[in-house]
Amino acid sequence: MEVRTEKIIQFGEGNFLRAFFDWIVTRMNHETDFNASVVVVQPRAGGHVAALTAQNCRYHVNLQGLSGGEPVDSIELIDCISRGVDPYKEFGTYIALAEQPEMRFIVSNTTEAGIAFDPSCSFDDKPAASYPGKLVQLLHHRYSHFNGDPDKGFIILPCELIFENGKCLKECILKYIDHWKLEDGFRDWFLNSCRIYSTLVDRIVPGYPKDGAEELTVRIGYEDKQLVKGEIFHLWVIEAPESLSEEFPADRCGLNVKFVQSEEPFHKRKVTLLNGPHTVLSPVGYLSGLDTVRECCEDPLVGRFVRKVMYDELLLTLDLPMQERISFADAVMERFRNPYIKHYVTSIMLNSFPKFKTRDLPGIKTFLEREGTLPQGLVFGLAAICEYYKGGRRGDDVIVPDDDAEVIALLNKAWSSTDPFCVARTVLSAEEIWGEDLTALSGFAELLGKDIALIEKYGMREALETIL
Repeated sequence: MEVRTEKIIQFGEGNFLRAFFDWIVTRMNHETDFNASVVVVQPRAGGHVAALTAQNCRYHVNLQGLSGGEPVDSIELIDCISRGVDPYKEFGTYIALAEQPEMRFIVSNTTEAGIAFDPSCSFDDKPAASYPGKLVQLLHHRYSHFNGDPDKGFIILPCELIFENGKCLKECILKYIDHWKLEDGFRDWFLNSCRIYSTLVDRIVPGYPKDGAEELTVRIGYEDKQLVKGEIFHLWVIEAPESLSEEFPADRCGLNVKFVQSEEPFHKRKVTLLNGPHTVLSPVGYLSGLDTVRECCEDPLVGRFVRKVMYDELLLTLDLPMQERISFADAVMERFRNPYIKHYVTSIMLNSFPKFKTRDLPGIKTFLEREGTLPQGLVFGLAAICEYYKGGRRGDDVIVPDDDAEVIALLNKAWSSTDPFCVARTVLSAEEIWGEDLTALSGFAELLGKDIALIEKYGMREALETIL
């Protein structure tokens, strides 16, 4: 196996980064002189670095879709990861990554909930619980080890789906520097020697192909338990000078990577018209007995809901020319119906509340401001999320919501009431989720409570028929 220089620290071992960023690095290694390997750091306790390590950090990406009307079904070996590190078990190994002089890039995807300041974190924790806290520990050790050498700064590329994710991460880092009372020299080194660039990522990644794994095993020649499936479409917008491509030549090997002055127009379009519908169709579809995004879009009832949210609500909240909005929405619907991809809705419902906050809540506010009424589909989608977080069963499946412990506790508290309107008020008034009291939005609590009551009384499909 070719030995490459470890240049990249990657926070996150999930399907998306492995089918997106590591695929990009592999392409750069094979088609340019980038010659870099990635060290994957597990950002949460109980992660999956061990499973990746068990396969010598090698796995395959299966990309499927249509290109120019022609079907594509490729399998590529991803060989750019050198090792995985679990900082909860190997803190010394983790912090020693800062001592490697060739390390240059830090990449992350820790979900929307990952970039957050947690004041309970201590600088002496091994490691700090939050991702930004872990990052400050690593940066400070590098600063100390190299005596503040300005040439040893990092280029940091967050991939979390948050607008201006680079600025958000930078703010968290500065908060930790102040909170932990770290020296001014370190603050200056961070501000002057490290660069954090906001980015936007786009590729639908369903994950391990539950169906078709046997056929893919035959094609590969052995069982790849870390195999990950994705669509062929990909886009990475990086708000950085074009000169960054001299160090990170992703745009020089046929990849859809753009270095731009502002990622804002790309971000709003994508988050609103792709991720926004994703977030609400998933619980509605799942509780309607459907399992994949494609099934949701093609189901006569749930498909009407998806189109309502897409074309009648979210599309109206953008400021782009109408035909551009419609064309992008049409393209997204085509991607949702990709016959080669089984994107399971349960994989989308991780951290649904922070996702709804960043992807759909802005649309609710803008729609209310412009139309004078609440968007019925989006509010119903939030009711479906609340219903999903109630837990219980769907047929033989046990429903186990996966979110921050504080969010789970709050929803458990909300559902301790049998009054749907009380549930709605408890959820909307939770400033720890939203950063504000959403009961202040005219009619929001009443409409949400009404939708939850419909779902409780009639079940998802009949309730959906009622609002449609």
